[in-house]
Order: sequence, then C-alpha cells, then structure tokens
Amino acid sequence: MEHITTFTGEDFTPLTPDINKIHIEDIAHALSLMCRANGHFDYFYSVAQHSINCVNEAKACNYSARIQMACLIHDASEAYISDITRPVKQHLHEYKIIEARLQSIIYEKYLGSNLLEDENDLIFQIDNNMLISEFNSLMSRKKVFTETPTIYSTPVFEYKDHKETETEFLKTYYGILHAGLIQGK
Repeated sequence: MEHITTFTGEDFTPLTPDINKIHIEDIAHALSLMCRANGHFDYFYSVAQHSINCVNEAKACNYSARIQMACLIHDASEAYISDITRPVKQHLHEYKIIEARLQSIIYEKYLGSNLLEDENDLIFQIDNNMLISEFNSLMSRKKVFTETPTIYSTPVFEYKDHKETETEFLKTYYGILHAGLIQGK
C-alpha cells in the first residue's frame, strides 16, 4: 500500500503528493489528534493547538495574513507523514526531503507559493519560541530550557478536547481567509 486514507476519505500518497487531495479539514482533524512533544507533556496538548498559538503570536506581532496562515499550517505535513523528534529527525536525510517537499506543496496550495527565506525565519522564530514556552509550561518533572522567550500573545496551554481544537483550527483558517488576501483552496 502506497497511500494513506485521510479523514475526508482521500487516498493520499505522501511520497508523490497530489495538491488536489490536500484538504484543510484533514489537516485540522489529524493535527488536533496528534500530541506535541511525542506525548511527553503532563497532559494532551495537540499540534493543532500549538499551531493556533503560533497564529495568535503572529497576530500579536502584527504580521500579515500570509504569515498568520503560514503559522497555522507550518506543521501541516505532519497530518500526512506524522513527525519525528528533533534529535532523531536530524539524522534522517530522506525523511527531511519528503517532509520539505510535502510542506512546500501545502504552502503552494494555501499561500500560493512557498515561503521566502525571511518569512521562513519569522515562522521558525515563532515556532521555536512557542516550543520553549510549551516545554516551560507543560513539562513539570524537568526543566528543559533555561531561557524564557518573549511572547507577545497569551498562549493557551490548558487541556482542550480535540474536537474543540479542530473546530478552532478551522475557524482560525477561515478567519484568516476573510481578513487577508490569502486564496483558500
């Protein structure tokens, strides 16, 4: 079997992705059920909730609708290929190529083009600051990071039901579409 079956019923082939089979509903559903930190936080906190927190940070920084949308979908490839922890991923050259190709197609679909280098840098900074904040808030048994990044928004780290987060992810997506110049597909 060379494909996965998505929430909306698509037969999706991650190694040869078809842009027309990528759906925001599949991304929202899958990411709302995937736990950050490989499940090692004190309680369930989803990739979708992380993405929403990243969008809210981009809004607090007055970044464009394009950057906000990029924050929302920056981990969208994980909906189709899952994720691998950073210490392992750095040794998996082929996986990183597959992930980058798929993420590029997702950006193409929802942003109209891949990220520019300066846009990628902004997304990485927000993502990394949120990651540090998450570990500082959601891992009580051991302090992983000594620094506390500057966060301009008020991230929500409380437990949320996955359906609530899925709905919020989609609401955020459509809110960005209506507020900005992004072409949704």
